[in-house]
Amino acid sequence: MSPVDRRPVRRIEFRPPPDLEVDTRVWPWSLPAVRHLIDHGWELPSVTVLVGENGSGKSTLVEGVGLAFGFSPEGGSAHASHSTRPSESELHRAIHIDRGIGAPRWGFFLRAETMHGFFSYLEENPNPYARRREPAFHEMSHGESFLEVLNTRFDSPGFYCLDEPESALSFSGCLALVGVLHQIATAGGQVVVATHSPIVASIPGATILEVGDWGLRETAWEDLDLVRNWRSFLDAPERYLRHVVDEASA
Repeated sequence: MSPVDRRPVRRIEFRPPPDLEVDTRVWPWSLPAVRHLIDHGWELPSVTVLVGENGSGKSTLVEGVGLAFGFSPEGGSAHASHSTRPSESELHRAIHIDRGIGAPRWGFFLRAETMHGFFSYLEENPNPYARRREPAFHEMSHGESFLEVLNTRFDSPGFYCLDEPESALSFSGCLALVGVLHQIATAGGQVVVATHSPIVASIPGATILEVGDWGLRETAWEDLDLVRNWRSFLDAPERYLRHVVDEASA
């Protein structure tokens, strides 16, 4: 007998409701990554890493999947419902999630640019059933607060979406994040993360999808443009900096 598949998200299918207009000439439907989802669907393994240039559609995909799962558009746990300025696309309305049998409904959506608002939401809406007080997130540095979220929210199998979490983290913080996400996947959870960091992209066992004009394509870590560019820069930063400095001085 084959083991029961309990992944929170086994597969994503494109199933827009009748009242949703999908015009592939306009955003977000015009993004190659979204068109790839429309044409092929998306099978999600335990850990998926999305890597690509700004504007390629990484965050749009992560947001769409997160909202379809039931997260707040501004991040937080599956039970948070705060919103300050709606700016999300309609992609989530067209996403159908195939869930594993008995899969956990718990999870967390971490968005770097909206975490300040989420911390305020937690202060204003304390959980009366919590076993301990919330940390004083606003009294911490940006990086410290992110690490505290990892310690207090990423603590059980579930579905975790992260959009460029490295923006607040140091080198050691990124390594800590990799350890936490690997531990979640090992315990039966599931992770989808969009990143520009070669450290975050190195999560052991992750399926790495490079996002670009081609849509989505699976790529090995060492073959990523991201990794090659960082290696080249660290080997000889002057080769890159002289162009930047010359252009700024012109």
